[in-house]
Amino acid sequence: MSLVDKMQPATGSPAFEATASALRARVKSQLPASLMLPATLLTGIPAPLNVTTIPGSCGLLTPAELAITALDATALCEKMAARELSAVEVVSAFGKRAAIAHQVTACLTDFFLDEGIARAKELDEYLEREGKVIGPLHGLPISIKDHIPIKGHWGSGGFLSNTEISKDDCDMTRILRELGAVFYVKTNQPQTIMHLESQSCYGRTLNPHNTDLTPGGSSGGEAALIAMKGSPMGIGTDGGGSIRAPCAHCGLYGIRPTCKTMPMDGYLNSQDGADGVLPSTGPMCSSARDMRLLLSAILSARPASLDPSLYPVRLILPDLRSGFGRKLRVGLMMHDGVVFPHPPMLRALMLAKEKLATSDAVELMDYVPYEHDQGYSIARELYYEDGGKTLRRMLADGEENILPLSEWVISPPYVKDHDATAIWELHARRERFRRAYSDHWRSQGCDVVLCPPFPGVAARHDTSTYWGYTAIWNLVDYPGVVFPTGLTAEPSIDIAMEDSVVSISDADAYNRSLYEPTAFAGAPVSLQVIARRFEDGLVLAAQELIESILKG
Repeated sequence: MSLVDKMQPATGSPAFEATASALRARVKSQLPASLMLPATLLTGIPAPLNVTTIPGSCGLLTPAELAITALDATALCEKMAARELSAVEVVSAFGKRAAIAHQVTACLTDFFLDEGIARAKELDEYLEREGKVIGPLHGLPISIKDHIPIKGHWGSGGFLSNTEISKDDCDMTRILRELGAVFYVKTNQPQTIMHLESQSCYGRTLNPHNTDLTPGGSSGGEAALIAMKGSPMGIGTDGGGSIRAPCAHCGLYGIRPTCKTMPMDGYLNSQDGADGVLPSTGPMCSSARDMRLLLSAILSARPASLDPSLYPVRLILPDLRSGFGRKLRVGLMMHDGVVFPHPPMLRALMLAKEKLATSDAVELMDYVPYEHDQGYSIARELYYEDGGKTLRRMLADGEENILPLSEWVISPPYVKDHDATAIWELHARRERFRRAYSDHWRSQGCDVVLCPPFPGVAARHDTSTYWGYTAIWNLVDYPGVVFPTGLTAEPSIDIAMEDSVVSISDADAYNRSLYEPTAFAGAPVSLQVIARRFEDGLVLAAQELIESILKG
């Protein structure tokens, strides 16, 4: 199978196919002819598995451009502020690399580099004239997920039927502009925006580390692009794992902040008013410090002054090495009692246990999960309180065929059509679970929990049907950070589990059936750190401390 064959888009009626084909043709036409890869690379069989090296080997980028795109967002901002790099140089380099990335991963839905370079030129002139940057993100190219509006550019709420050109910026993109960010691309997401996969009318996005695997979803276009170094920073959203799973699958850093702390007003979706499990929005990037950079910059702009539904919080990171008063208490959750992790994830967890147990900086304890099967069931029922009627209507309006993972997400017995009284009862169950979970966490005595972000590394396409390792934290609204361990799946080490081991649930049996060591070769292994609600600063500080111990 070729790369092109792997990127197959969602399908539909002849009218759907005509419109979707035109959307894909638009993106292709936006890419500069000078950056087109050889057709033999895209259509050759077998397709390359790891495409992360292609930007460096294809000869389309200069050594200077490769060096620029190797920097994280923090370094780029520092170098532009010091005039060691111009904004035009930085935006041009990432834009060119994004064009290459799209051809091998199908990660983009809109490409407007000329507009980005024009804005970068204005910022360079401002710096030259005023002698100061316009804001903390001066000149930084930032990629934006498809359903986050940018004025004058394409976006959708997860369906062809609500694909549109946005008439204005939303709060997030407006604030980012004011802070100095530069926009140049938008990125792919799945049908419905409710998969841990990213397949839409624009195509199926591939994982750059192993193109037989998904980069995750629903912010999978962001993850693939950043993993290809076609963006130093992306904005994703997370209602069930949609920042954390893609970052984990692609070896990146990402945070799902506490809900209602970051601006989301104006985002495109198909269920306005649904608040059973609220989504969150945050950064996806290549370093831990970049998460701090973005959150600090956004919160310093006081988004709660624009949107009265937001909490007016500040980002405060405690000094865990000398100013915390005691050792950080880390609860290690090896599994959630529902689905047992695959061997590469277990290897990472065992290494973490060994390293943390011998560290003087933390106190390690076992974390016993609290009824994660019940919590995951509540979350799944809350996602589609109308039984999926809106989803089916949106598909019908665009004459779009339902994808397997869309059908799964609204499948019974979890998803039911509720009347008002049933919704009240469901929300009451949610609140009782949240209180019980909070009481349980306190009884465990930990500050943060270290756990898997997914039952394994990146999943095979169309198989991501267990979100429990991320969705449970969405349900209770606990902030979470995902980070790469530096390990990758290695077939010679990560052998399959013995058949004699008894599965702990039907979902576990399915997850185990998916594991074949060679299928996941080269996929990054990532871990997740969780803290309690509004402890976003603590979870960031804890992640950096834990990572330093694991990699020390």
